[in-house]
Amino acid sequence: MLLLVTVMAAIVSTLVWYNSQKARDLCISALCYMFWGASIMWFVDAVFEYIALKTAYFTPEPAEMMNDLFLGLSVIAFAMLIWLGIILIRDPKGVVRQTLKKHEK
Repeated sequence: MLLLVTVMAAIVSTLVWYNSQKARDLCISALCYMFWGASIMWFVDAVFEYIALKTAYFTPEPAEMMNDLFLGLSVIAFAMLIWLGIILIRDPKGVVRQTLKKHEK
């Protein structure tokens, strides 16, 4: 479930990045890298878990699946927070700079 959630997030963010110049201006590529990196990490984890558990890997407990879902959603939320920080620091549209200049006067 964890791998599925992160791969779906990676695919959606990549499609948005590919189809929208506005998204590229907002540094969505950083979000793509984070999601694809997480997907690769969870894939490697799944391979090693399959090696250890064999066929039991394909019959997880419902509680285990729910934990994986919550962890996947947490990873997505954390990546979105990091991306938000990147946007605020880089300030591609100059919104933060303009707001700070208004408050200085």
